[in-house]
Amino acid sequence: MKNIEVKVSADGSSTLYRPDLNEHYHSMNGAVQESLHVFIDAGLKMVCKNDIHILEIGFGTGLNALLTLTHKAERVIHYHTLEKFPVPNDLLAVINYPSVVPHPSAGEWFGQIHTADWNREVKIANGFYLTKMEADLLMFSVDSTYDLVYFDAFAPEKQPEMWSESVFQMLFKAMRNGAILTTYCAKGVVRRFMQSAGFKVERLQGPPGKREMLRAMKV
Repeated sequence: MKNIEVKVSADGSSTLYRPDLNEHYHSMNGAVQESLHVFIDAGLKMVCKNDIHILEIGFGTGLNALLTLTHKAERVIHYHTLEKFPVPNDLLAVINYPSVVPHPSAGEWFGQIHTADWNREVKIANGFYLTKMEADLLMFSVDSTYDLVYFDAFAPEKQPEMWSESVFQMLFKAMRNGAILTTYCAKGVVRRFMQSAGFKVERLQGPPGKREMLRAMKV
């Protein structure tokens, strides 16, 4: 986690770059655009419930959590997120989401999301309960039942162990019937692993710069 660099993506929003993996945390075609397209529009907005339990794989900069909070409307959200390597505070301090996410409370909420204690539930705002877990998915026991999974690990080429059939089997068991898993990845091998785990999988139009993405449902 050394020498991480802050970059500005094409839509003006921040992302991070890890030289050790030669990988960005978000698309350089637009970090906020990508998260809105993949996780909010294709995920959160598809869940027709007033009380939603979300699991995020890869907390990273906290962008998905912030966008979920700003788009939750009147619903109650219990947001659980896993991160093996939390981003250092000095980098979080220069990420510009509070100025580019169009919500009057974005700055306040972004700060609260990152100052919240790890490994316990914290109320960030009315109807939004955050549990940040400093954990490795491969060593973690997922024992809750989720309505929505944001699968936002680094790309399969960088972290192939995170995209295995056994991982998707574990997530399938942790989800309710009708629950959705959404990810930016559209690789055929990932789709086949999801299908083997029991998911019904569809290809969707990808965010700017990507032709396709995947959305899976437990049916």
